[in-house]
Amino acid sequence: MQSHALEIAHVAAAARAGQGRFNLYADIHKALRAFMSDALKALGQTDPDDAEDLARTVAFVDELLVLCASHVAHENNFVHPALEARCPGVCAEVAQDHVGHLHHIAHLRDATQGLLACPAEERETALRALYLTLSLFVADNFRHMHVEETVHNGALWNAYTDLELLAVHEALVTSIAPAEMMLVARWMVPHLNAQERLAMLGGMRQGAPADAFQAVLDTVRPHLNDRDWAKLARGLAIPATPGLATA
Repeated sequence: MQSHALEIAHVAAAARAGQGRFNLYADIHKALRAFMSDALKALGQTDPDDAEDLARTVAFVDELLVLCASHVAHENNFVHPALEARCPGVCAEVAQDHVGHLHHIAHLRDATQGLLACPAEERETALRALYLTLSLFVADNFRHMHVEETVHNGALWNAYTDLELLAVHEALVTSIAPAEMMLVARWMVPHLNAQERLAMLGGMRQGAPADAFQAVLDTVRPHLNDRDWAKLARGLAIPATPGLATA
């Protein structure tokens, strides 16, 4: 109990230290936590005797795993060099996690694709095994992201100004292909709170072509309930048509 209380106090202190600071991790981690949770839920609900259901889940889980591998590469290429430049050694543990995650991702992708070729009588067992294996991957990533949002953020905030962190973020985002950006938007925007969502899309509208911004709105709208869509529409001063958004 005491260790839990200390951990809660540590997290609260980290949150206070980051209040008002630019956070490299928060938004993308909300997206990944939501995607991972939904993928795990989808696996748990999949009917092993329904080929269409199985194929849909396999595609969904594989899409998650591809994004996770890309996320590792983005952090390795942009965030870790920034940390090592001014906080040598601070990301050693997480960098090792990344190596393990890539191995885990490769194994999961093989197992996921193997489900489609699995004999019917073995499919339920294989599906259950994949569900349990993915649950461990998700659990490890949740722990991993916690370290990044506390230890790594603390180091970044001590070593860099917000303008410098924004430059790192912009370089990272610029490197992402449009298709991946749209996938990230689909999982990120609906899982931000109303203020975060408006700030992100308001900033995006200023810097993106009108058709690209509209494409993002079209992508995320089906995943916002009417209340959240109305708040966003008011904030962006765009028309809101009731009843078209779903929970």
